[in-house]
Amino acid sequence: MLKKRLIPIMLLSDGRLIKTVNFSGERDTGDPVQAANVYSDQNADELVVLNISRRERTIDPILKLLGELSRNCFMPISIGGGIRSIQDVRVLIKSGADKVVVNSQAFRNSSLIAEIVSEFGSQALIVSIDCMKMGKEWVCFSNCGSERESVSLSDHLEISQNAGAGEFLIQSIDNDGAMLGLDLDLLRFVLGKVRIPVIGAGGIGNFHHLLEGYQTEGLDAIAAASIFHFTDSNPLRAKASLQGHHLNFKVI
Repeated sequence: MLKKRLIPIMLLSDGRLIKTVNFSGERDTGDPVQAANVYSDQNADELVVLNISRRERTIDPILKLLGELSRNCFMPISIGGGIRSIQDVRVLIKSGADKVVVNSQAFRNSSLIAEIVSEFGSQALIVSIDCMKMGKEWVCFSNCGSERESVSLSDHLEISQNAGAGEFLIQSIDNDGAMLGLDLDLLRFVLGKVRIPVIGAGGIGNFHHLLEGYQTEGLDAIAAASIFHFTDSNPLRAKASLQGHHLNFKVI
């Protein structure tokens, strides 16, 4: 059985830590290095850092922070935003990233997934998929949620998994920042289609939402932001509150 993981997710824009609602309306929430240090001290299992600035879709903005993050954080760091080539991945891994997160390029160039896996192994790659419910189907979006993709969610999951993706980060655009809970129907759909680990994201607002997620069969990891930005919660307190539910967290 995989250990349960609680993963703070940090969104960056112009060097600042921000939070969105439904992928829009950026709200400044502080300094990313300071926040990462706090997460490291508070028993977070991993950290996901995504550059979502639409003005500069390269790895340059996140590289400026990565060195400092990796020097001060004692947990695995996953980095995404603006990755376009295997050379970008080499630079990020060399600069301190433990994993890379690929979203838009997974739609454009599935061979990049195979290249990353060939050079660094599947454990170094997270394929992120942003989804919105439209009618009876979940539709995939790329480019920070601004561009609708024609491929179905099922097909994209299959293509990415077959190319060697190590895990999926599934983000609900509908639930993003709403703090009303995960889209469990979306996550169950994905879990029924794949054989690799899935990280659920979008909507966590309290400890009960975390419990609902962890009690969903097959979901071993949850990424969250708003609960840590806008309440007095932190990863240490969250895990302590869930101890009575026999969840298999990593022991620090």
